[in-house]
Amino acid sequence: MRDVSRQLTADELAELFSGRSAFVERLAQTEDPLARAREVARTLSDEEALEALAAHPRIGERSAEQHGDVPDELVELNRRYEEKFGFRFVVFVNRRSREELVPVLRERLDRPREQELETGLDELVAIAEDRWRSRS
Repeated sequence: MRDVSRQLTADELAELFSGRSAFVERLAQTEDPLARAREVARTLSDEEALEALAAHPRIGERSAEQHGDVPDELVELNRRYEEKFGFRFVVFVNRRSREELVPVLRERLDRPREQELETGLDELVAIAEDRWRSRS
């Protein structure tokens, strides 16, 4: 497993976080950025948080990690989520099937926006950490 405590460049962090954002730029200036990412995420403005989440692909969008068909129910729930909260649903899939994400998305739709924004950022960090550990 790679050392997550070292300094990472903005380019390296952009790969881990699905794109460049104010969040990534701030992390690149931080010592031990992945270890401190959740702490930094809590300091983001609403606009910066939305930008960070928007960099992550939607469920079903083609990416290195996403492929195959998306169940209609998941597409509809994802649409409702974005309509309700105004930002993308981000979840650390961690080898769960898309069908297994349906109850997760249903539960998260019932949350208040502030809690969901925090959860989305936390999930974004978990994805980045996993991507870092998976690199050889």
